Amino acid sequence: MKEIKRYIDTRIGDYSFYFEDIDSGYSYSLNEKAIMPSASCIKVPIAMALLKEVENGSINLDHKVFVNKEEMVEGSGIIHELDEKDYSIRELLAAMLIQSDNTATNKIIDSLGMDKINNYIKQMGLKDTLLKRKMMDLKARERGLENITSSLDLANCFKELHNGNYLSKNSREYIVTILRKSQNRDKLPFYMPEREWKNIANKTGSLSGIENDAALINIDKGNFVFVVMAKSLPNNIYGIVTISRVGKMMWDIIDRNWK
Repeated sequence: MKEIKRYIDTRIGDYSFYFEDIDSGYSYSLNEKAIMPSASCIKVPIAMALLKEVENGSINLDHKVFVNKEEMVEGSGIIHELDEKDYSIRELLAAMLIQSDNTATNKIIDSLGMDKINNYIKQMGLKDTLLKRKMMDLKARERGLENITSSLDLANCFKELHNGNYLSKNSREYIVTILRKSQNRDKLPFYMPEREWKNIANKTGSLSGIENDAALINIDKGNFVFVVMAKSLPNNIYGIVTISRVGKMMWDIIDRNWK
């Protein structure tokens, strides 16, 4: 694992990563508690908060909400390209996690409320994570409001989804099944064998000069969480190349050293 740190030390930008073999508890990390801009990785704890609200009986995944043109925001996803219509919460959740749809995310935030989501985040024990603004809220960004997390917090989210007790087994498996269909595979999974992508649940995040990826990997050699976060990048392609390379290094280390 030290070769990953050596490689990152040669790259421009500020980096944080966390790796853990969930079964043995072995971990290796760098700046894992550093507060980083979450970008779309915040959508994982939002999804977990939503499923907790479903378990509490306060919301139904089949409940429909109307999305109008004024609520549509650009960036990731396609809902903003479609006509106004009703969507079920279930459909919005899938769009949020598979396509990282920003409009879907904002409707889920509206349905739960930002304060309630942050309360759930605290209940999960995530010490470095805070939802401060909706997706594509550029005015809030200009005021310095940025959604934050750490690589350790994101790793703990994925560990909870694997075998935690905050959510029910059905809820955990439901979220993981959706995340395994992620359409954003250009970072951590990129150089991993494509046949294994069905066993990788990942959520990326990207803003100008910021690239993140967090993954739960369930393969024959074990169950792993791996998170890499980067900011102050010279450009985003540089960050994508760096994280995809780190993903390959991690995969090769597992392939060589895990039985």
